[in-house]
Amino acid sequence: MSAEAHDHDHGHDHEHEHHHKDTFITKYIFSIDHKMIAKQYLITGIVMGVIGIAMSLLFRMQLAWPEESFKIFNVLLGDKFAPDGVMANDIYLALVTIHGTIMVFFVLTAGLSGTFSNLLIPLQIGARDMASGFMNMISYWLFFLSAVVMLCSLFVEAGPASAGWTIYPPLSALPQAIPGSGTGMTLWLVSMAIFIASSLMGSLNYIVTVLNLRTKGMSMTRLPLTIWTFFVTAIIGVISFPVLLSAALLLIFDRSFGTSFFLSDIYIAGEVLHYQGGSPVLFEHLFWFLGHPEVYIVILPAMGLVSEIMATNSRKPIFGYRAMIMSVLAIAFLSTIVWGHHMFISGMNPFLGSVFTFTTLLIAIPSAVKAFNWITTLWKGNLQFNPAMLFSIGMVSTFITGGLTGIILGDSTLDINVHDTYFVIAHFHLVMGISALYGMFAGIYHWFPKMYGRMLNKNLGYIHFWVTAVCAYGVFFPMHFIGLAGLPRRYYTNTNFPLFDDLQNVNVLITTFALVGGAFQLVFLYNFFSSIFYGKKAVQNPWRSTTLEWTTPVEHIHGNWPGEIPHVYRWPYDYSNPNHDVDFVPQNVPMKEGEEVLHH
Repeated sequence: MSAEAHDHDHGHDHEHEHHHKDTFITKYIFSIDHKMIAKQYLITGIVMGVIGIAMSLLFRMQLAWPEESFKIFNVLLGDKFAPDGVMANDIYLALVTIHGTIMVFFVLTAGLSGTFSNLLIPLQIGARDMASGFMNMISYWLFFLSAVVMLCSLFVEAGPASAGWTIYPPLSALPQAIPGSGTGMTLWLVSMAIFIASSLMGSLNYIVTVLNLRTKGMSMTRLPLTIWTFFVTAIIGVISFPVLLSAALLLIFDRSFGTSFFLSDIYIAGEVLHYQGGSPVLFEHLFWFLGHPEVYIVILPAMGLVSEIMATNSRKPIFGYRAMIMSVLAIAFLSTIVWGHHMFISGMNPFLGSVFTFTTLLIAIPSAVKAFNWITTLWKGNLQFNPAMLFSIGMVSTFITGGLTGIILGDSTLDINVHDTYFVIAHFHLVMGISALYGMFAGIYHWFPKMYGRMLNKNLGYIHFWVTAVCAYGVFFPMHFIGLAGLPRRYYTNTNFPLFDDLQNVNVLITTFALVGGAFQLVFLYNFFSSIFYGKKAVQNPWRSTTLEWTTPVEHIHGNWPGEIPHVYRWPYDYSNPNHDVDFVPQNVPMKEGEEVLHH
């Protein structure tokens, strides 16, 4: 108890001292306040998202209207990469590569884990801040630095990395292989090394904070599902990110120091290179050992946010709280033993292929548990269809539709027919890209009042959701069919193959949906940035929610609570409790005499 009192006093002293010494730089730039760091991650993620989506629109235009001249190509890509407004094939590959990298690492990982883990972990567990505010700040600035290095690679003379976002050797290992294998590739590797350092520091901070800084009464079974998903995501990151770091370092050795970890018996333009003994398949193993858990590093936080938002807006407890926790833990475990399904056509032993098929199909079970529990939470609820709720329901929809095609790709026999076609693009964009983005949008609409003290415009939110939902399916649903027809991914144009001429109209349809959907993200950007300054002022608990973050004042203070940190007496989903007159009971409200604890 004395330690708690000491912490409480220290919090007051720290806060008092902080108000006197805050400057613009310590408050907004080199801040150690988790709420400010969350905003920094979010705005950086939004800026990177705009760049990533712009790239996808450029290469979609190239696919829909190959060899056409567009002035915007020349303006954005310059005379070297778009002479007379016609896109060069080198820059097409580079755009695909950097788009994938930015969206997976700099938008989804940062926009979900970076933003919401930082914002919600201390607020929802009842802590003054993260375990280490300084390490938290370093984590963000390393992330920012890695983003800057990645963007710098766009401006090197030979062009940015262009070996695909998976950067398989030998294309990525030989600087002389293609123009994009030069300095641009080196910068890509340096950027990823810095990014991984940032992720590891952030993840360790999240784990320690959840384990050590929970307020009195906040047992692990009283944690909101958001915290469970952030916690487990951080554990997956600590296990798998170092493996990608090792792959990147060995690739740098191969590129710069003459080693041959990933190279063997290479010929370029008739010249025999001196490499021998390495294996490009080794790189695939190292890359996908991170690459598949990365899918869950991205989607698990979105699942946590959606669970929280659905319970709040259904006005009823989340269905199967403990089953949800168990499914998160099962997903975390299984995600580390399924990576081989990306490599079914790499010459893998058929028996090993059957093992990876089994584990891949197994991971569908905890995912299905989550989907059923979300649907059951909605069942007979008093549903509030605000934008956050719509995006949450949209996330469940895309997660199910995208997940069903995963059953085909996870089967080593069926995968051979559609591997490296647009079917794969359709699958992972729906199940990971769009689902995670919907989770992120839902989180932004729901917690914006907590971040900025103002409300987002609801009507603009509805427009944003419906146009995005229609366009997302309009883009990725037809891709299943052109994939089944055999259209390969990453081809700059398909005009050389008369076989695919009939599919060109589908490409035009997909690109039209992409351009409309991309343009309507401007509605969200306008809503977001104008509401920060001019939005309607928020009340303390606008959604009538039960979790601890809504007990803090609207005005931000460093330390979160002005007085003592509230104690926790009940689980986080006390909605429509028959023992109370109101339809929600916050976690810090003591139990009535004779009141029974609701079963999880």
